[in-house]
Amino acid sequence: MSNSDFNRPKCRIIVDAMGGDFAPLNAIQGAIDALNENPDFELYLVGKEDKIDEIIKTQKLKFNRSDIINATQVIDMAEAPTTALKSKPDSSIIVGSKLVKEGKADAFVSAGNTGAVMAAATLIMGRIAGVGRPTIGSFIPNLSGISTLYDVGASVDSKPRHLLEYAIMGSIFVKEIYGIENPKVAVLSVGEEETKGNELVFAAAELLKKTNLNFIGNVEGRDILKGTAHVVVCDGFVGNVLLKFGEGFLTFLKTKLKDYAGKSFFNMLKLGLIKSSLKNILKDFDYQEYGGVPLLGVNGICIIGHGSSTAKAIKNMVLRAKEMYDKNLVSKIEYSLKNYSNLS
Repeated sequence: MSNSDFNRPKCRIIVDAMGGDFAPLNAIQGAIDALNENPDFELYLVGKEDKIDEIIKTQKLKFNRSDIINATQVIDMAEAPTTALKSKPDSSIIVGSKLVKEGKADAFVSAGNTGAVMAAATLIMGRIAGVGRPTIGSFIPNLSGISTLYDVGASVDSKPRHLLEYAIMGSIFVKEIYGIENPKVAVLSVGEEETKGNELVFAAAELLKKTNLNFIGNVEGRDILKGTAHVVVCDGFVGNVLLKFGEGFLTFLKTKLKDYAGKSFFNMLKLGLIKSSLKNILKDFDYQEYGGVPLLGVNGICIIGHGSSTAKAIKNMVLRAKEMYDKNLVSKIEYSLKNYSNLS
């Protein structure tokens, strides 16, 4: 961190009070919990003012009413993003994104319609110079520590240059947020050998070889859980399928354990003995612990959460946004991309 980073003003974070399946309650509660835990930032809630007021009063929450930003429309979770952005210009997602664009805020946090948040952030905030496509990444627990996967759904049909950008941005995020000085970078493929993969994998690998990133070559899907690489890049179509499979497997595992316990008293007793250990193991896979995922590559900080986000998840999303601001991630990404502007 440079000396100038220490002189930066307080981070201003906008939270979409109307975003998520359990909004506005969880969004408001989580945002205020974050402020209570770390008051060293300015918090603003955007959404229907009367709904926000009602929650604050009924839940007896302490919040400055002047820090509520009224937005009269809400983009529903099932709405088509492009249609919603055109038909609802005064939605909380658009208003929040515009505030970042206009320099009136530093970060926007939302558990609302994922496609709409990504589209609004990309179109309104704009992209960092040198970014062809922003990316969303996901934290994946493994046997040795940290793995992150980019892209997990921001876009499909990525080009080699895009995978290069994902690797650069992902490396900076992992270094700054997780403290890994020289993160290992790999391309997701059907084999570890250089000769295995498709045209996208081959071309992306060639670009990555020309960088000073810690590029280790190809990895297979199983290597992600081994922790072979800290940053794994792939097309958003592939990444999203892999992410959704992992989320589904966790639900499957919990259901199987519950079914096993229900078959007999002895089964229930055996699981009861290891309940505490199981809970600690599965905690690593709990999205609430890391809240949401950053949309890297937009000209501002944007954190996107699960539609089912709890107050705890929202709290951790807000704190992650503040951490990204404190580490000056947007500027560091822009600076790093300039070094590779000649690669294509």
